[in-house]
Amino acid sequence: MEIIEIKENKKHFLPLLLLADEQEDMIDRYIDRGTMYVLDDHGVKCACIVTDEGNGILEIKNIATEPEYQGKGYGKALIVFVAAKYKGKYSILQVGTGDSPLTIPFYEKCGFVRSHSIKNFFVDHYDHPIFEDGVQLVDMIYLQKKL
Repeated sequence: MEIIEIKENKKHFLPLLLLADEQEDMIDRYIDRGTMYVLDDHGVKCACIVTDEGNGILEIKNIATEPEYQGKGYGKALIVFVAAKYKGKYSILQVGTGDSPLTIPFYEKCGFVRSHSIKNFFVDHYDHPIFEDGVQLVDMIYLQKKL
């Protein structure tokens, strides 16, 4: 298993990134200003983009694992890598996600705790309703962990 920083042709991984953020123009808002990593284990299994949000906060803007490899520890391995790489450079690692029974427990298992939310984020910023596991996402829930 190898984790590689992607500096060019980030859009090559767009099909994978769209699994976590299904509207391309939303990805366009952070793909160029973020640092992108892919986890390769005999082929790319997972990708993430992190951004500097100021005030010592590093944010995971997108993390996605190929569906057939979900639940096998790849996403967690990428989060552990990011946390270790940026420890001492940032004080907080945060992630924003929908209030979903699939994603919130995953982040909590990775050591994140709920921080704050943005009301109606998914309704106000996406051109169509976003559903995950049958639940419409409305508010953006932020979770944080200390680095």
